[in-house]
Amino acid sequence: MKLVDASGLVLPGFALRVICALESAGYEAWAVGGWVRDSLRGAEGHDVDVTTSAQWEQTKLVLESVGIEVHETGTAHGTVTAVVEGQPVEVTTYRTEGTYSDLRHPDEVHFVTDVREDLARRDFTINAMAYHPERGLLDPYGGREDLVAGVIRAVGEPERRFREDALRVLRAVRFACRLGFAVEPATQDALAGCAPELSEIASERIGQEMTGIVESGRVDWALLHETDVLAAAIPEVGAMRGFDQCSPYHAYDVLEHTAHVCRAVEEFQGGLATTELRWAAFLHDIAKPVTFTQDSTGRGHFFGHPKVGAQMAEDIMRRLALPTDLVKQVRILVRMHDHVVTPTPRSIRRTLRKFELACPGMAPRLTWELLDLKRADAVSKVPSAAYYAVELDEIAAVLRQELEKHPPLTVRDLAVNGGDVIRETGMAPGPAVGLMLDTLLTGVLNDELPNEREALLAQLRWADAQ
Repeated sequence: MKLVDASGLVLPGFALRVICALESAGYEAWAVGGWVRDSLRGAEGHDVDVTTSAQWEQTKLVLESVGIEVHETGTAHGTVTAVVEGQPVEVTTYRTEGTYSDLRHPDEVHFVTDVREDLARRDFTINAMAYHPERGLLDPYGGREDLVAGVIRAVGEPERRFREDALRVLRAVRFACRLGFAVEPATQDALAGCAPELSEIASERIGQEMTGIVESGRVDWALLHETDVLAAAIPEVGAMRGFDQCSPYHAYDVLEHTAHVCRAVEEFQGGLATTELRWAAFLHDIAKPVTFTQDSTGRGHFFGHPKVGAQMAEDIMRRLALPTDLVKQVRILVRMHDHVVTPTPRSIRRTLRKFELACPGMAPRLTWELLDLKRADAVSKVPSAAYYAVELDEIAAVLRQELEKHPPLTVRDLAVNGGDVIRETGMAPGPAVGLMLDTLLTGVLNDELPNEREALLAQLRWADAQ
């Protein structure tokens, strides 16, 4: 990787104002963390964090004296948040940290006067750099070299870093996935050794890191190279490792197959797969180990694994405190990933209807995503199974044609309404009216009736006469 020359870094004006205010008052201040890392990579801007020799009370006093709004957001750890031009800037006093008895928060914080001591407490070398517009880049741990080499390396002794804060185990994997980096050997050994301590971390924090891993588009790499870490974060993943499918259709164990599906989804989507499709690819076969049976010939079967997997996917994602709408979308994609779809209008409309019932308003998008999930699944089995990807092209063509016709997916899309049902049948208002509309919709979806007002009214009159 070719990095931007540190002399070419330009701090945003709002962050520069904070640093200048502190230094004009006699304190030292630097930009640190993600902004420095990403700016050296020439990547898009990151929120700017500032570290300073000033105590938080002094920081607040100085910044407010020059008209900068300040909020006390983490004073126990020396942090306040300045708001400049609508942009938040976290400002933290130089500090070192004591032991982490809960594997997440330091038992004590010591404020110091040397920025190098502050950098020494940080997780990875690429995050342990500081920048000042006049003094330039401060890089005591070789973070810039590791950026060039594409390496995730812990600051200092790796096991100590991870035992201080077990969540760093997942952060290392997230950074490796996001940046396309490798984990250097000593850091990797510590990752595997400390992974079980993730059990002490709150599930929602694990969910935040797993979201970053999945959304990186490189969860396939994480599955194959950081299995211990992912299995510690989501125990159900551990059962997939080495699980022989005993099937003539599969060339890989469940974990390897899942990794190939995750990679294929990215290829079919041009590296821009949606969050729900990435999670669905990751979890689509999560239930295979618990639904596995073998027949008298030794052949493996996974009867009901889409249904069981849909519930497992929901349980996992809710445990990780992921958004409800995302959970619903992933659940239905996992539930439908083995659903039989044929290149016929009737099959396409019925599939759209299932998605509409599960996720109102999302049916077209989710149906397209289902086809790519099925493609990825097909090409990740034995070579002979890839033929199904060709049939999926035919299905996609029919889907496109049907969507152009705007097929009815809910009773609201019918050419008649509840008032028509009441008038033509004499029914009293109530649930029976909705059931009649559902019957009409089913007839339209099944090509038994056209969605035309006169035809549907005639059907209502016929039903009333029976």
